[in-house]
Amino acid sequence: MLVLGLTGNIGCGKSSLSNIFKKNGIHIIDADIISRQIFDDKRVLEDVFKYFGEEIKNSDNTLNRKALGRIVFNDNNKLIQLNSLTHPRIRAKILNEVENIKLQGENIVLIDAALLVEGGYLEILDKLIVVVCDEEVQINRIQLRDNCSKQDALSRINSQISQREKSKYGDYIIDNSGTLMQLQKKADEFIKYMKENWCE
Repeated sequence: MLVLGLTGNIGCGKSSLSNIFKKNGIHIIDADIISRQIFDDKRVLEDVFKYFGEEIKNSDNTLNRKALGRIVFNDNNKLIQLNSLTHPRIRAKILNEVENIKLQGENIVLIDAALLVEGGYLEILDKLIVVVCDEEVQINRIQLRDNCSKQDALSRINSQISQREKSKYGDYIIDNSGTLMQLQKKADEFIKYMKENWCE
């Protein structure tokens, strides 16, 4: 089974590309969905509340994700701490899903995650796709999506390793500075390339 990774920085359109692959019948493991599910584990939630305090807790004792985001995107040490609390559990769940899909006899699985490079996933991937875009486009997308200031958007961008650094690890780079239709065309080109070069 071919294990693909799809990564890209915030606002580059990783999820849009992942959705196109899904429509083309590629099995997707979405790390964002898994990272949300992790907080269904009360032990994880308690650890996060204990470290970050009551300000990230909603009145019904659930996690206030926006409040947590404001903290970690403006303090790299706190982002590192959050990752140390959540990433081992996320990784275990991803690896378990890869094995389950393999047992189902699938030919290809794609792990969609922002932190594939930083999180040490390269060792389990056969190939890595990196989606990139122009920084001004990236800032505008984050502002529109999250209804935040330019400064907030830049804080989120700067909390990740640069697009240039991430691209060094890619086996295939897709530039998503344009429209969704252009991205579709590039996705089609990639699928053709993958079938010709990476699939047995």
